[in-house]
Amino acid sequence: MPIQPTFKRRLRSIERNIRGAKMVAGAFMSADHPLLAHIIPVRRCNLACKYCNEFDDFSKPVPTDVMFRRIDKLGALGTSVITISGGEPLLHPDLDEIIRRIRSHGMIAGMITNGYLLVAERIQRLNRAGLEWLQISIDNVTPDEVSKKSLKVLDKKLQLLAERADFFVNINSVVGGGVKNPQDALTIGRRAMELGFGSTIGIIHDGGGQLQPLNAEERAVYHEMKSMEKRSFTRVNAFQDNIAQGRPNQWRCRAGARYLYICEDGLVHYCSQQRGYPGVPLENYTRADIRREYLTEKSCAPHCTVSCVHQVSIFDSWRAPQLPAPPVVDVEAADLVQIK
Repeated sequence: MPIQPTFKRRLRSIERNIRGAKMVAGAFMSADHPLLAHIIPVRRCNLACKYCNEFDDFSKPVPTDVMFRRIDKLGALGTSVITISGGEPLLHPDLDEIIRRIRSHGMIAGMITNGYLLVAERIQRLNRAGLEWLQISIDNVTPDEVSKKSLKVLDKKLQLLAERADFFVNINSVVGGGVKNPQDALTIGRRAMELGFGSTIGIIHDGGGQLQPLNAEERAVYHEMKSMEKRSFTRVNAFQDNIAQGRPNQWRCRAGARYLYICEDGLVHYCSQQRGYPGVPLENYTRADIRREYLTEKSCAPHCTVSCVHQVSIFDSWRAPQLPAPPVVDVEAADLVQIK
């Protein structure tokens, strides 16, 4: 039988939905603030999944006072939601204080983790810190050389979350990207729903965050999972449906404006797969930067698989046509031309 959510989880869900509705209204009213920011407190990870390019095995945690300044800056920019990611965020020694800092600004606090470090006491600390949602991606039923994020290893962690977490939990299963058995996604999705969690399906991107069309079996699994999904953000648009068919999407990517990816060095990027653009330190980021990137067309957009950017960009799909990014001028070369 499904494990019933705790009373606190229900109350928090109602509160989060009310705040979320206000933020949605605010998103339609004004386009001058970020809706979602991913922030990295540590790049190191305790795993090494072969498809992942977002980790290393040596980086030290970002100092807590530096993380506080970055969160404060995001609050000043009017950011609605902050997702803590990595690497593996649970490796940061002051993660609970980082979550509290996010909540102190009235922002929704979420986290993406591989789940390995979750124990009963750690879940209770996340409850007390005010975490509002958590996502774990599980890649297979049994660990293999591609990924150790398997249901066999993590099922006891999922049971602990079902019994003790006051926050919303979503389990994301995947197809593509070298996953050997696409049918595993269905097993994972059914287990998530059995435990009372949200269940979503993702398509693993390549190292550049770009589209990888699914084969016939993967597409069949993908569509069956989509029919099972509950409380899924991916139901609001057809981005992934096109990706599954290998078709490009025509959309206005608002990365750098509505969505910010802040790396461990404190630089703002379009996303985890497009580092270096715009590459501006968060401490120097202004409304002018937000407005510029809001109106800048991204050449990578048609084949992008980064679903969180899709979700926030949909609020502005109906307004403000974009222009191609201005060409990068080599100042030294231009000076040489003038001298000649």
